[in-house]
Amino acid sequence: MPASLARRSLCPMRIGVDLGGTKTEVVALDAAGQVLLRRRQLTPPDYTGVIRGVTELVRGAEAELGIQGTVGVGIPGSLSPETGLVRGANSTWLNGGRLDADLAAALGRPVRLSNDANCLALSEAADGAGAGAASVFAVILGTGVGGGLVIGGRLVEGFNRIGGEWGHNPLPWMSAAEFPGPACWCGKQGCIETFLSGPALAADSDGPGARDASGLPGRSDLAARGALTRHTDRLARALAMVANLLDPEVIVLGGGLSNMAHLYQELPLLLPRHVFSDVVRTRIVPARHGDSSGVLGAARLWEA
Repeated sequence: MPASLARRSLCPMRIGVDLGGTKTEVVALDAAGQVLLRRRQLTPPDYTGVIRGVTELVRGAEAELGIQGTVGVGIPGSLSPETGLVRGANSTWLNGGRLDADLAAALGRPVRLSNDANCLALSEAADGAGAGAASVFAVILGTGVGGGLVIGGRLVEGFNRIGGEWGHNPLPWMSAAEFPGPACWCGKQGCIETFLSGPALAADSDGPGARDASGLPGRSDLAARGALTRHTDRLARALAMVANLLDPEVIVLGGGLSNMAHLYQELPLLLPRHVFSDVVRTRIVPARHGDSSGVLGAARLWEA
């Protein structure tokens, strides 16, 4: 082994994997949290392919760096504390799999798994937009809507491992026009996700079946303006419910819709209408690490 790699092998290394619906990313961090390597590839649309793909990414990173590290994986779902099986993943081929055990067997070491929004929260609370805050609630606004909570630097997964799953509560303070809300893939109706996700915003502007909301903030037509106004108002109501229940110091927004600049101007004005307090000092900020927060947080699961 070259001398440089021999020196590196004396340092702990943490590997994180972000298992997304379309891409899977791996990152390797040194003991100081500095990125040593990152790679990404397409996510296979089947369970066996996922096991193989994650294993190849991790082993490839370790071979390139000459170090073996701990492995944490962020997934779009969670592990049931009762069965140990993946549940609630919108990458449906993961549901019902014993993913942590199967990855551990393939890699020959323990693997820690957590929800991708939990990983976002961990990363942003550690050295991101929520660094130094006593409590951080992190939100994913993308194809789905999720959340994660960190208090005192520690991830709060909850007794049933559903801590932060605000996306599958009903939208609060629905108007008559909103009630009872669209059907959700989870089997219920009117979930926050059905109003606030990227596809929901696109459909509100361009009709059923529209999926891409990325261009809406740049449009000036009435359909786009109306959809964005409704979306921001609904997001304020949904976040007010979080504030009333958890009262976090910082709310960090991640996911594709978090790039909409108007949210950070308008949400602080709308939130006080619904929060049960005479003052709302909660900061609402974009994720500092952007779409890298998930994979960086996955690497930190061995610290959680």
